[in-house]
Amino acid sequence: MKMRIAPLALVAAGLMSGCATGPNRTPGDPLEPMNRTIYKFNDALDRTVAKPIAKGYQKVTPQPVRTAVDNFFSNIGDLDNFANNLLQLKITDATEDLMRVAMNTVFGIGGLIDFATPAGLPKHKQDFGLTLGRWGMPSGPYLVLPFFGPSSFRDATGLAVDVRFNPMNYLDNSASYPLWALQFISARADMLGATDLLQTAALDPYSFVRDAYTQQRRARLQQGSTTNNNNVPLPNYGDPGAATPGSTTPAPGGANGSHEPSGSSNGLPNYTDPGDSGAAPAGSTSNGLPNYTDPGASSPSPASAAGTAGK
Repeated sequence: MKMRIAPLALVAAGLMSGCATGPNRTPGDPLEPMNRTIYKFNDALDRTVAKPIAKGYQKVTPQPVRTAVDNFFSNIGDLDNFANNLLQLKITDATEDLMRVAMNTVFGIGGLIDFATPAGLPKHKQDFGLTLGRWGMPSGPYLVLPFFGPSSFRDATGLAVDVRFNPMNYLDNSASYPLWALQFISARADMLGATDLLQTAALDPYSFVRDAYTQQRRARLQQGSTTNNNNVPLPNYGDPGAATPGSTTPAPGGANGSHEPSGSSNGLPNYTDPGDSGAAPAGSTSNGLPNYTDPGASSPSPASAAGTAGK
């Protein structure tokens, strides 16, 4: 599965675009007649060859083995994710991709076991088509590639670059060809349920695949393009103890133009303890507590006081 196919597909698309004319083309899909022809070819090839092989692989291969195969190729794909995140200047994502490769390669027996995901290292799916889009290259018209399926002019170029620099591309042919075939069969087996659903649910499978692919690529390109601003103020739900978000000016409402009740400094109600500040109220002791005076303890009774005065 060398990448000579993708450039040839682009050349074929250019040669065939002259006859792919029609009065009612879908916007974004000016090559629809040609794309539908290639789609039918791919679909026939899939139903007669790829799908039966994938079903046989799924039937004879235990689930743990299939998972290990998926993890192995996913680990190789993290190298591509690392390179494209680096080209997009997503340093944090690129670092996580590199850590995934190191962890899964060393502790996961060459990537057969995925230790990175349970360890909290997310997988970032990137490719060179998204990198080109990240730097402003438009996707161009929708394009169906022979054997490869839905794409666009930009993504077809990115696909050629991705596979050209795939590590499996530099192995000996006796090793690379079986690996490419195994990767294709494994990926096709993972999509058996999706294709069955497509055939039963979609009135026009071609349009469904085209729209789903276009929306998915647009969403992945926009993902992470917006800056996550941690300083965005939170909404003010009228919490008396909260200052107005995003400003240093107190909000009107309380004393001194703030939401805080009069006499409070932190927004909490001021249940003033008379002994904390200010003069003690009348009838209270010097420490602010109520004065419940015992007449016999601190002062003479009125009768004794009169007798004392008469002596």
